[in-house]
This record gives sequence, C-alpha cells and structure tokens, in this order.
Amino acid sequence: MNTITPTATEEIRFPLRHLYFYLTDGCNLRCRHCWMEPRYQVKGGSPPVLDVDLFRSIVDQAGSLGVAAIKLTGGEPLIHPGIGDILECVAKAGLSLAMETNGMYCTPEFTRRIMACERPFVAVSLDGAEPDIHDWMRGVGGAFRGAVQGIRNLVGAGLRPQVIMSVVRKNKDQMERLVRLAETLGAGSVKFNVVQPTSRGERMHEAGETLSIKELVELGQWVETDLSRSTGLRIAYSHPLAFRPLSRMFHPETGDGCHVCAIFGILGILADGSYALCGIGQALPDMVFGHAAEDSLEDVWNNSPVLNQLREGLPSALQGICGECLMRGICLGSCVAQNYYRSKSLWAPYWYCDEADKEGLFPESRKIPRTRVVGKAVG
Repeated sequence: MNTITPTATEEIRFPLRHLYFYLTDGCNLRCRHCWMEPRYQVKGGSPPVLDVDLFRSIVDQAGSLGVAAIKLTGGEPLIHPGIGDILECVAKAGLSLAMETNGMYCTPEFTRRIMACERPFVAVSLDGAEPDIHDWMRGVGGAFRGAVQGIRNLVGAGLRPQVIMSVVRKNKDQMERLVRLAETLGAGSVKFNVVQPTSRGERMHEAGETLSIKELVELGQWVETDLSRSTGLRIAYSHPLAFRPLSRMFHPETGDGCHVCAIFGILGILADGSYALCGIGQALPDMVFGHAAEDSLEDVWNNSPVLNQLREGLPSALQGICGECLMRGICLGSCVAQNYYRSKSLWAPYWYCDEADKEGLFPESRKIPRTRVVGKAVG
C-alpha cells in the first residue's frame, strides 16, 4: 500500500467527525460474546488505561480538525481511574458525548458528570429480561441488578439511555420481554446486536451458541415488521442495510443518529495510546496507524496508508456479495474491521451478507443487475 497525501479537496471530503476512545483494556465483567477480550478486572485493580494527559492532548488537536463528538468505550470506560477528569475534559471542549457501558458504575455521581457534557448519549448493555440470563452472558453474578440500577440512575438524571441486547440462542426468546422492561425503566431505545464472529464471539459461533444465518434473517424481519410496531421506543436490529425494509432503511440505529459505521469520519484510540481503525486494533496490528505520544492526530488522519486505501477503494473495490449490493455506497461493506479480521482483506464481503447469499437468503431486490456490476479492485 502506498501512502497517499490528500489534497485540500480530499481533506474536506473526508473530515474527521468522531473519535472513539477505548479507554481501558480492563473490564469488571467477563462477557462471553465480547469482540475485544478485555482483561477481567476486580475492584481495586489497575488495568492498562489511556493516560489522561494523552487524552487531553488528542482532544486539543481534534478541535482544529472539526471533531464534533467523542465516544467513550472500553473495556468498561467507567472503571478508568481518571474517568472524572476525562468527562470534565469532554465537557470543557464542548464535544458531544456518547458512552457504551455495562451500567454497573453508573452511580448518581458519575451520572451527574455525564450530564454536564454536551448532548450526552449512553448505551447500557442488558442481555436479558431476568438476572440469570444476563448474568450468564456477562460472566459475573449481580450484573443484571447493577445494570438495571445504572439505567435507573441515568433516567433519574434526565437521560433516556439506549438498552443494547446481544442476541444469542440462549436469550432470543426474551427480546420482547426486554423491550417491555426497557419501557418500564424509562429507556429511550432498544438495539439488538448480532454477535460478531470475533474473539470471544467467534468462539460462541464455533460452539453453536449463536444463531444460524437463517434464524438471524428471520429474527430481523420480525423485529422490523412486528416488534418495532408494538412499542413507542425506537427499536433497531443490527443487520446490514440490505435486509431492512424501505420504510426503515435510514431509521437511526442508535440514539446518537448513526445507522452505519461511518468509516470515513471515525478514528479509534486504544488504551495504550495507539491510533487504530477501531478497537479491532487490539487484535490486528495491521489496523494500528501510529501512537498519540509520537504522531499528530492530523498526520495520522491524513496520511495513514490504510485509511487512504479505504478512501480510494470504497465502495468500488468491495468483493463478493458486498460488491454486488445496491446498498454498497452507503453500507460500505458494513464493518471493514470485521471483514479484515475474517479474511485479511479490506474488500472482503461482510460475513452476515456472505453467509446469507450462500444460503439463498440475500434479498434479490437489493442486488445490482449483473449487467451493471463493474470490475472490482483487488486489495
């Protein structure tokens, strides 16, 4: 791959909009489906975390590049020992805040700090409508009780958090009950995530603990056409755009308005200070682009060979069913990080679409007619 130095026009075409901070390699839970495998961290331990001064430096640089929003995730972001200073930094910078958390540390104190940030959005994981299912998924007893209390604390402070459920064979029959629980708790939306075949999630796929592609497609149809109409909450199911009805094609998938991975405007920062495509950089060194202590944010964003190859190749270089899909210009392969993890190719098709196509389940109406499919570049 050759480094491509963007022209002024290209820089405008691909502005940096969001920074995703993977604040810590540690987590207070041992989730069996996690795509990142953070280290289990008991209370009082010292997980590898992003240096607070380095965080401030990155945020300072982000202002001149037009960054408008920060996402804090992990591991579990709220176990970072400097999380109070980090939230204060985000608030002072006037950046929108999104946070993904297991909810167990969403105390009234942390909730007040979150509310001090601009347009705060919090997603809390809840993998069942009853304790035994959620605690099984999360690998620690009491996780359900802690998550529910965390949601109540957020709602009590004036937030309407999103509830996220990762759907597997063991909890799929609780989906409707989870929506009713979310209504009762005062949540603003519910998102059902398909477990990715990455890291721990890959092992669940291999063990048959996840759903077949046929089951996933049918479940998505039920969520889109039936479950979503039974509630006033926003409901989303994380299947690719090609599987969504036209009426919900551009329905926001999350409370912060993101319906696909906006790869052209996002950069990740890992707990060790490395710049990466996203959290996948923890498992794939090829997706790490430099270090915040040595490389400027602007230089990495404008001159990373991988990022510029993606800008040059997407969507025309996509292969397989993703290259034949009418949604390719919007979906952009759904998740390039997952595609690369699976095949070591930036242009490989997304696993969900690939498996659906092989089973004859990919919607024919979403395929480009054969006479219009152009040649694909090889990466």
